[in-house]
Amino acid sequence: RVRRVLLLGEGNFSFAASLCGAEGTHVVATCYESEEEVCGRGRAAESIRRLRDTGAEVVFSVDCTKLKDYFLPEERVFDCIYFNFPHCGRKAGVVKNRELLAHFFRSSAEVLTEEGEVHVALCNGQGGTPADQPRREWHNSWQIVAVAAGAGFILSDIHPFKAESIHGYKCTGYRSQDKSFCVDGALNHIFTRSTPLPYFKPMICKTELESQKVSFQVPQVLVDKINRGFLELHSNHPVRTVKEKLTAELSQAFPLQNIDHCPPLLLQGHLNGVCHSHIFRIIPSLEETPSTEEMSNGLANAVLFSHVDFCSDTHKGCNISEHYYLRPSLLPCAQAIIQRGAFLPGTLHVLSGPIFRKCLITPNSMPVFHEMVFACAVNRGTENSCMEMLVRNIKTSIHSLHQAVSGFKLNINLHEATSFETTELNGFAAFESQFGKIQYVICMERDAPGSCVGTIRTAHYEPVSSELVVVFASLNLDLLAMLICGISDWRMLWTWDTRFSSQFPAGQLRLFKSFSLYPPSYVHDVSFWVPDGEQFDEVAFHTIAREVSGETVISLQLIDSFQQPETGRKSLCYRLTFQSCDKALSCREVAGMQQLLRKEISQRLHLTLR
Repeated sequence: RVRRVLLLGEGNFSFAASLCGAEGTHVVATCYESEEEVCGRGRAAESIRRLRDTGAEVVFSVDCTKLKDYFLPEERVFDCIYFNFPHCGRKAGVVKNRELLAHFFRSSAEVLTEEGEVHVALCNGQGGTPADQPRREWHNSWQIVAVAAGAGFILSDIHPFKAESIHGYKCTGYRSQDKSFCVDGALNHIFTRSTPLPYFKPMICKTELESQKVSFQVPQVLVDKINRGFLELHSNHPVRTVKEKLTAELSQAFPLQNIDHCPPLLLQGHLNGVCHSHIFRIIPSLEETPSTEEMSNGLANAVLFSHVDFCSDTHKGCNISEHYYLRPSLLPCAQAIIQRGAFLPGTLHVLSGPIFRKCLITPNSMPVFHEMVFACAVNRGTENSCMEMLVRNIKTSIHSLHQAVSGFKLNINLHEATSFETTELNGFAAFESQFGKIQYVICMERDAPGSCVGTIRTAHYEPVSSELVVVFASLNLDLLAMLICGISDWRMLWTWDTRFSSQFPAGQLRLFKSFSLYPPSYVHDVSFWVPDGEQFDEVAFHTIAREVSGETVISLQLIDSFQQPETGRKSLCYRLTFQSCDKALSCREVAGMQQLLRKEISQRLHLTLR
């Protein structure tokens, strides 16, 4: 198919003339003025003649905010739209020019192909992105990325606009006159379509609990993350590639056995050392066999998991009225394998899968991530040497992976757990008393800060053998993949945008190149009275913020607290920062999320809004 290119706002058509004649490209060059007005400009008539001689279309009096009006439906398929140095004319200020861009982007969306690009060249400082040097204050810029987001576009690339390299090009149109203007430091902004912000309907999962068919509703914050299959055989996701390469490296040093069966999704029973506000509690209900009508209505499309084996030997029978919870760790599953005797001493057993937990919103806190657990039973007294050997080989394997991707060495350190705060352990601190206290923390240090990617602990299992000690190593595969591939935001691992997955073909690990640059952020505050005599559940508050925003809240900070002297009532004020790493996010969409958040925390947490 011939590539169709649309050029808007051509002053003297010199830019369009530089593109004409390219093989496999059809150029449609337009301007806002009439032909009589344009032909009076220097060299415009010559450029127009050249365009027509090479088969290009030249259209006059085109309003960039109403593009579909100028083309038949079958012609509204442009692969690339260029708009160089747009301006309302005369002395129009930044607000007027933002409005022009907003209408232009909405109009472009109606005539652009799904994979098409929109190129907008702006003078230095106008765009308001960090690429502008010097950068204007946000309120004094055209805020091009935020404006484009309102029409569903993301900034996918940005580079200097080199006017001197464009043969025959001469800028014109300063204050609507046939005068040139300074384009030193000008930037070309390249926009592509964003995948739309998703709306996920409630999801019902079906499974078996000890031969009884049951169903349960997936927590809304996890609907887009459960059953994604990142670790399955057909997957090329970097999380699986890291897992496979680590396993292959460690198999050179240890007899290794992969535990291939799917670990149980639901657990039951008391977990020592785990705060109940951090787990996703589930109430399953008995499931009847669906009728033919229910099957046709989509009930059969509910997510189906394999049979659930319980990890607690104390559980006898299946009492559906009891509460269960989504697994917050794979350690209980590893323990169950040990206690069943299906465990070979001296062999490194490997278990991996996604785990789920409620957590505060911080850069490295994830409500779901893929955990990889290594377990090795050794004779009492040799656990320290086993631990040292395991850590040494894990470090060597990660070094090898990172150097192959980035070309430079990464610092990997082992620290005593006592030097870490619980909040720094990225969710590894749970189950201390039940599965052995964390003794060491594995950190990967890139630039200045260190990131906890794993822990080491030991545990004794007297019922199995009084002479055996089990050494556990637990790794966060998601964080490892991020650090190795240069992925700065954990949410990118869960994107549905194929521009992420296409960068990792055939299970290869590469440095990730973001397809959404300088995404806009929006700040909102919410304040409320806490119910008298009740403890405010901050984790629940953060979880609701994740849910209503579709994980677009990147920061949730307490900025003020106040206690009324007369009544003792306590008021809290939080500041939310919204930003998407992979999708267009507009101020209007964020305002809707903020309103929904206020409604949900009022109803579910019984807060009185201020």
